[in-house]
Order: sequence, then C-alpha cells, then structure tokens
Amino acid sequence: MVVEARSRKRFRVTGTVQGVGFRPFVYSLAVRLGLSGYVLNDSAGVLIEVEGGSEELERFGASLAGDPPPLAVIEKVAQETVATLGSSSFEIRKSEHVGESFSPISADVAVCRDCLDEMWDPTNRRYKYPFTNCTNCGPRFTITTDIPYDRPNTTMAAFSMCEACTAEYEDPDDRRFHAQPIACPRCGPHVQLVDPSGKPMDGEPIGRAAELIAAGHIVAVKGLGGFHLACDAANEDSVVALRRRKAREEKPFAVMARDLEAARSLAYIGEEAAAILTSRRRPITLMPRRKDAPIAASVAPGNRHLGVLLPYTPVHHLLLHELACPIVLTSGNLSDEPIAYQDAAALEHLGTLADAFLTNDRDIHVRCDDSVVRAAPEAVYPIRRARGLAPEPLTLAASFERVVLAAGPELKHTFCLGVGSRAILSHHIGDLENYEAMSAFLEALEHFTRVFDVRPEVVAHDLHPEYLSTKWATGLEGVERVGVQHHHAHIASCLADNDRRERVIGLALDGTGFGEDGAIWGGEVLACGLVSYERLAHLAYVPLPGGAAAIREPWRMAAVYLNRMYGPAASDLELDFVRRTRLRWKPILQMATTGINAPPTSSAGRLFDAAAALCGLRDNVSYEGQAAAELEQIADPAVKFGYPCSVKDGHIHAGELIAALAEDLVRGRPTAQAAAGFHNGLAAALVEACESARRQTDLSVVALSGGSFQNLLLLARTRSGLEEAGFEVLWHKRVPPNDGGVSLGQAVIAGARSASSAG
Repeated sequence: MVVEARSRKRFRVTGTVQGVGFRPFVYSLAVRLGLSGYVLNDSAGVLIEVEGGSEELERFGASLAGDPPPLAVIEKVAQETVATLGSSSFEIRKSEHVGESFSPISADVAVCRDCLDEMWDPTNRRYKYPFTNCTNCGPRFTITTDIPYDRPNTTMAAFSMCEACTAEYEDPDDRRFHAQPIACPRCGPHVQLVDPSGKPMDGEPIGRAAELIAAGHIVAVKGLGGFHLACDAANEDSVVALRRRKAREEKPFAVMARDLEAARSLAYIGEEAAAILTSRRRPITLMPRRKDAPIAASVAPGNRHLGVLLPYTPVHHLLLHELACPIVLTSGNLSDEPIAYQDAAALEHLGTLADAFLTNDRDIHVRCDDSVVRAAPEAVYPIRRARGLAPEPLTLAASFERVVLAAGPELKHTFCLGVGSRAILSHHIGDLENYEAMSAFLEALEHFTRVFDVRPEVVAHDLHPEYLSTKWATGLEGVERVGVQHHHAHIASCLADNDRRERVIGLALDGTGFGEDGAIWGGEVLACGLVSYERLAHLAYVPLPGGAAAIREPWRMAAVYLNRMYGPAASDLELDFVRRTRLRWKPILQMATTGINAPPTSSAGRLFDAAAALCGLRDNVSYEGQAAAELEQIADPAVKFGYPCSVKDGHIHAGELIAALAEDLVRGRPTAQAAAGFHNGLAAALVEACESARRQTDLSVVALSGGSFQNLLLLARTRSGLEEAGFEVLWHKRVPPNDGGVSLGQAVIAGARSASSAG
C-alpha cells in the first residue's frame, strides 16, 4: 500500500474577510477535505495553514478563491509551501496582531432571510428578538472598536454568551459558528422605550412605539449607526410637526416601507431599483414617486421623486409589522448636525424633537447615516456613501508608496486613507460648517487610524483657505501637506472609481470650488492626469451677487444672466419671473456691475439655478441643489431639441442658453419642454467643448464628475453625445459624483505627486 506524501501550505488572504464568516467557511472546507491545520484572523487579514494530500490541497486553494462566503470580498490569495508538522486536526485559533498591516472592516449588513424566519417562528427561542443575527448578517462596522474582528473588539463584548449561544458559536455546522454579534433574549441586548427625560415608559417597547407613531407622535429609533426620527408618513400633521421641530423646511424625507410590495405603492420600481432596495446594503433609493402614493404632501413637497428604503434591522421589521402605514425615517439630528448615536447625547439633542425614544443597551461605536443611491439604467449611482457601503475599500491598480490622508472638502464631507493598494473612503460625515460636524470628522478619523493602525505621512486638502478641513490640515506638523484644486480632485475621483490612471479630458460640473485664479469655479473642462491638470475651457464667468446669498436665492442669478444678455431691456421681457422680481434687481445688478461682494463664477450649479428661476420653479431654496433637482424633474425626457450655446476661445457661453430659454418661455413654450431644451443645449455645448479639447490634446477619454452629474438627464444626454462623437466616457459607479467623492480624488492625486517627486 502506497501512502501519499503529505505537504503543508500557508495561505494569506486579504480583502474584506473578517466579520463575514470566512473562518467558519475555511474550517468547514478543510474538515470536508480531510485537511489538518488552523485558521486565524490577524490585522492583515486571514492566515491559514493546511496539511494533507496534494489533490486535497489543490481543491482547497481553488475553493478558497473561487467560492468564498457571500459577504467576503477577496483581494488576494497568496500561498507558499511550508514544513509539515504532522498535525491531525483543524482548528480556529485565537486572533493575532501583526504590526501595521491591516484588514478592511466589513460594512453593516441587513438582517438575512434565515434570521427573519427564526424571528417570526413562535417555537424559536429568538421569536421576535430584535437583535437576531448570524454570520451572514447584522452589525459590523458600527460596533467594531478594534481589529482583528472578534467579539472582545466589538461593543458586544459587554454581553456574555449564554450556554445555548455558546454552543451555536462553537458548532462548525451552525450558521452562527463564530458569529461575533451572536445574541439571544437570555444573554443579549434588549430594547427599551423611554420618554425624553429618559424615564421608562409602560408597555412592550416596540408595540408601544408603534402605537405612538400611529397616534401621530414622533419616536426616535436607535438603528445600526445612530438614531432616526420616525412618524406616520401618511399623517400630514405629524410630518409638518417633524419638519418644524427638526428645522428642515422642504428637503425630502426618506420613507421606510414594510416590504417591496408596500414600496411599490409609493414609487415606480423597476428591476434595478428592486434589486437595490432588497440588497444586503438596503440604501435609501431615489425613484419616481407615484401620484397616488399614500403619503402626506409634506414628506417630499414639490418633489416628483421619493427616497424609499426597506427595513434592515430586526427592530425595523418588528416596528413596521405593527403598523399599517409606511413611516418617515430621517436622521436623528437638527439640520446641519451629524446623526446622534449615543443614548445620553440623543436624549439631550433630540429631546425637543421626539416624544419617545426606542433605544437599546448595545452601544454604537461609530455613527453612520444611511446610504443614498439613484437607480440608473446601467448601475447603482451613489449619492451618499455610508451604512452598508462604508468602509469597504476601493482596490486600485497602483499602490500608495506612503500613507496618505485626504482631509476632504467642506460640503458632503468624507475623508480618505490611502494605504498600499487600497483607498479607504470614510462614511458620510456631513457639512463641516459647525463644531459638531468637525468633532464627528475628528472622532471618525481617530477611529480609522487606530483600528487600521496607520499614521499618515502625506495629508491632502482643498485649496479653499476657509474650509475647516483645510485649516485643520494646514495646521498639522510632521507631515507633507499637498493642496489639491477642487475640480482636479473630482476628475481624479472618477478615474480612481474606474481604476484608471491615464490623462483624460475631465468635465467637472458643480456648485462651488475654489479656483486657482481666485474665482469660484464650477463648470470646467480640464486636461487632467493624477499629478497635474490644465484648464482648457469653462462656463463664461458671471458675477455672483452677494456671494452665498446668491446660492440661497436663485432669482439673483437669473437677473444677472438676463442683464448680461439684454442689458436694461431685460426688465421688459414678458416673463412671470421678470414681473415678479424686477423691483428687486437694482441693488443686485449694481453689485454685479461694480464687482463688490460679487466674485466671478463659472458655476454650473448657479446656471441651473438661473434656469429654474426663469421656469418659475423657485426664487429661493431651503437646501443645496434644490432648484437644479426640480428643474431635472420637470424636464420632459422625450424632447430632443436643445437651445444653442456657443463654445469659443475656451469659454462656454451659457448666457445664450438662458436667453434662448427666456425667449421660448415668452413665446409660450411649455415649461417641461423648455427645461428639457436647456438640458439638451448644455449637454451639446459640453460635447462641443470636449471635441475642441480633443483637437488640442489628442485625448479621447472623458471623465464626468461633480454634483451636477447627479442629474441623470444631464448625465445621459452628455454621455450619449460624447459616445456618438467617438469618446470613451467614464462616470461614477462606486463613489458619489458630488463632493462626497472629492477626498478619494485628493488621496490619489497626493499619492501620485508623492511618488512622482520621490522618483
């Protein structure tokens, strides 16, 4: 009898492989193949040694990379042959710390179907238990205090497992084998309903919370990454009260529906949107709103779209099960503040907003708001990257030679760490305009640098000297500081999103970015690589009268554009807009003429504001991007004509668009058609500008970025025009096109410049 020689291999697996059931998967695979050895988590990923026959080892390696657990993201599997030890069994060993290498932390995962089935089973010991989870679902990022990802390094360390949970945790054949947040009613967290003073309220907590919501009250609900404010989405009085208390005038609220069928009564949901809604990430998904949607008018006033999400925690499922209505579920904060996530702070900050608090005794370590996406025809289009998506890293083709920290912009703030071949984009922090938001940034940064055990050597920042993130970055010592122009960062972000590095034509369209000439940029055509860029063309400058006041009052930009095109005759145009506002023009136009408190701007956002005001949509906005979003929503996508807009000597003369729009409206063109003509005309001008750029540079790839490309009509028209002209077009798929992606661009630019200077 010939005994096959045994050999031993060591595998190093990197990627998102902790908190996703990878060690149990490895254990079961090794045991099934009759292999001995061990598996363990360390701060670099997962380390495995297996010993056995050559055929079994080959099958093990193939399954390791080719058939991992559903939540795992494998970046690399390295293997080497090591000396045999004659081991006879396979074990999961205690985790180890191995210096400065690190392993990504899994994003939080919506409760799975298996756990829900148990939760609704009256014979199961987890019947209606609001913290039911397993290896395939539940909290990850928001409860992790350190790595490796083991229970002692999570906020579940405060709960000792009972005998039944311990048996499941230690059983290789159980779905909860080494599930770190494992819990049950005997040993795990529990919910509690308290009043704004923190005093417990009578009744079963979730059932009583549902009764309060149904009766018109507002309840603060503790989720995975923080508190949300919930009320009956069909009750106009409740929604109005929530708006008043939260100081949120018109910005739409998100709505949580019980299930996909209930969501279909709220919005028009195609296959792509349905897949997004029901995915393990469960983001808020923006979709066309049904006219007969059974919700209050104040949920999304004047908005033809609705942000819908489905329950993603057992608490949400239990709460919606008790209610006959969808609920508003909006971030638990005052306007412009970060989401509240600690119980004591929530009671303090939300005590005047909520009538009751449905809380629990499982701590949240990292606050994290809900992600927001749009369902584009070909892909998920991210608007806000947070719960369910962050902090999953982007793996890049080129590595960072030194650790880079990108401090991010001011609005829609995120930061980014560049380490090795990974760019780790933080969750959405918010707008860095106050102490609370800045504190949230610094708290999150401390957490990231500590758990990933990295110390930044290069710090990138925006050029705007007044941004809090810029002031913080330029005050650091002992690091190399790299200033990055805002729109260059936008295009670099799109390149990194598409894992590209070459020089391209960049179309960067947004509201505000500090230009190197001191003007406010926002409609830019760049020849752009990672190290440097050249500005080839831009929207022709117009004054921004009153600075920030013009952003809040779109009528100012409409008046400026009309005056630019018609002079004093502008006030004689037979337009409702003109009749409504012309008595207020004089000081605004004086400001624009003298240049006092009226800096020049090439902003695409302000151009959209002017068009929206002319169309009679709004003279004032209550949140950023409101007028532009409403202009997109009213535009008729069936319209093919576009208004003329010339491109000469590096200038896109957008005033011609405004003049043509005004004249067409005077002639009685329906607003929906006129809005579409504006979109189509701008897209055609952008294509012409890119064709001019191609003649100058021989570049034939165009990258689209900036908040204006959240407008899917503009995106579609620009893409199709560019592709018909023979360009390859890159757009965002993994990170937002808005300022939420800027820190990624800052990071890759700083990394490229650092490598270039070292070379």
